[in-house]
Amino acid sequence: MVALSKIPLRIAQVSDVHFGGSLSLPAEALDNILERLQQIDPDIAVIAGDLTTDGYEWEYDQAAEWVGKIEFPKIVIPGNHDSRNVGYVHFRRLFGDPYSRYQATFEPERAERLRATGFTVVGIDSSEPDVNEGRIGRDRYPWIREQFDEPDHIKILTVHHHLVGIPGTGRERNIVLDAADVLLTLTDLDIDLVLSGHKHVPFFWGVNGLLICNSGTAGTRRVRAGSPPSWNELHIDAATIKVFTHYLDGRRELSVIFSRKTRALTREAFYMTEDFRWSNQVAV
Repeated sequence: MVALSKIPLRIAQVSDVHFGGSLSLPAEALDNILERLQQIDPDIAVIAGDLTTDGYEWEYDQAAEWVGKIEFPKIVIPGNHDSRNVGYVHFRRLFGDPYSRYQATFEPERAERLRATGFTVVGIDSSEPDVNEGRIGRDRYPWIREQFDEPDHIKILTVHHHLVGIPGTGRERNIVLDAADVLLTLTDLDIDLVLSGHKHVPFFWGVNGLLICNSGTAGTRRVRAGSPPSWNELHIDAATIKVFTHYLDGRRELSVIFSRKTRALTREAFYMTEDFRWSNQVAV
């Protein structure tokens, strides 16, 4: 019998760790993330890009050492900072193909309770060398379709750049250049969830029946007003997708609830309120 505590599909979403920067958080903060990951015991950890600051080999070595301590299944994708200075070469050497897939099948009781036979997570590289803009590219759309070959799975895509603009992040410049075509492809595939990073701000959109979940920065003081460093924990059950945001001070806040039945947000993202924004003006 499956333990009730293990019924929800649990995902850890960590992004923008940025090893090597002058504003990087101390090692103790990143060690704390590892400890909290052990506590939540996720089915998979998604590292959604920008592991480094400038794509240098020594930054990659630090990132690989930290990622290597994550003892759960994981998908790691590069971000725009990781592709600087030919850093994509180091990414492939240490983490493998930036286009990857992880699939798992649920045991019968869990499958019945989750109304899904398993889950599929696909990671894609949206970075372009030495530029901040992101792009997927039409030549990748058929590959994406091929990866989601289990119609009864919970289907998740992770991409570093955000597909929809993030409020409170200033002038929009770095959205995925072909975001509209990508969103159309994902809608056609009946994708449940998109996990992204890039802007260092946690935010959530319900778009055409899919939840777009952006995580903040987990490892740097390069934050925007009202958004301290953070990372996300997701619980998926038969009825909902719940997103909890973890902060460095130990807080774990329920951020948003997305209905799997209506495929819409049922609790608005916390960051849409001014009260939240100003209550989180904390020193880091």
